[in-house]
Amino acid sequence: MCELGRYLAGSSEVWEETKRLAGEKNKWFTGEFIEIASQNLIHQFLQEDKLQAWAKQYNIGEENHPIRTVGIIMAGNIPMVGFHDLLSVFISGHRQKIKLSSKDDILMRHVSDWLIHKDPECRELIEISDNLKGCDAYIATGSGQSSRYFEFYFSKYPHIIRPSKTSVALLNGSENKEELEKLSDDIHLFFGLGCRNVTQLLLPREYDFQPLMEALGKYSRLRQHYAYGNNYDYRLAILLLDKSKFLQTDHLLITENESPFSPISMLHYRYYSDLSDSEAILQNSEGIQCVVGKGHTPFGEAQIPGLTDYADGVDTMEFLQSL
Repeated sequence: MCELGRYLAGSSEVWEETKRLAGEKNKWFTGEFIEIASQNLIHQFLQEDKLQAWAKQYNIGEENHPIRTVGIIMAGNIPMVGFHDLLSVFISGHRQKIKLSSKDDILMRHVSDWLIHKDPECRELIEISDNLKGCDAYIATGSGQSSRYFEFYFSKYPHIIRPSKTSVALLNGSENKEELEKLSDDIHLFFGLGCRNVTQLLLPREYDFQPLMEALGKYSRLRQHYAYGNNYDYRLAILLLDKSKFLQTDHLLITENESPFSPISMLHYRYYSDLSDSEAILQNSEGIQCVVGKGHTPFGEAQIPGLTDYADGVDTMEFLQSL
């Protein structure tokens, strides 16, 4: 796996062409964001010391476990978002059958093909397939609607089902310019499409938006992306027709809304009265993947998860070890 990291860090003609084709098929996969996703895999998942420490936590290689076949249904909201599941099953020693998202089939298929080409034994361990029947366990990621289908269909098997999630940031008004610019990364990377992207702010009353508005300008270029720009224009038109109150930058619409889920090109916020109130809001909010802020995930690190930052807080490796 470390060698895969070195390959992704390189600039071979095949890899560069693969990234180009992925961007052509899925316009949300810009060259910039594919590169950021690649660097995250290289530095967070595919370093030898990190992999060894991770495997050691679960006594990988020290105990013999039955080999099972795990079916994986991958998401495709951001580039190579399903790689952590592939890596987890691979490290655990199980076989895997993967159903790729049509939104991210080029990059993930290339990674799978590269592993098999590098080590033919991987052909017995990794299979890309549209048919996941006959697996012993399942890991499935999807929307709220599809997750309910997965829960029904896979109910008889050991499974991890992940519905739609999003992330929020808890601010107290003392954040400095650097912290707010890092928060802007948490909001804007991958156009805000990731479950770890911040889509709602929890703010104290009388919050001064001006420093935040300046920090958000770091990503004004997103407005030039035709799909993002279309979303912005559409949402702006609705707000104007409804005569809603909102704040506006060149590329982002900011509205007060209790829902942590905001559409593309929009950012929600809600007020809290004191610290205990903010904690109550977080505890009662459904669908929260990550909380950014002091005492929580540091600013700028929402989209840089490590090997043990498991989706939904469910330990994938522990699940795989139990099969």
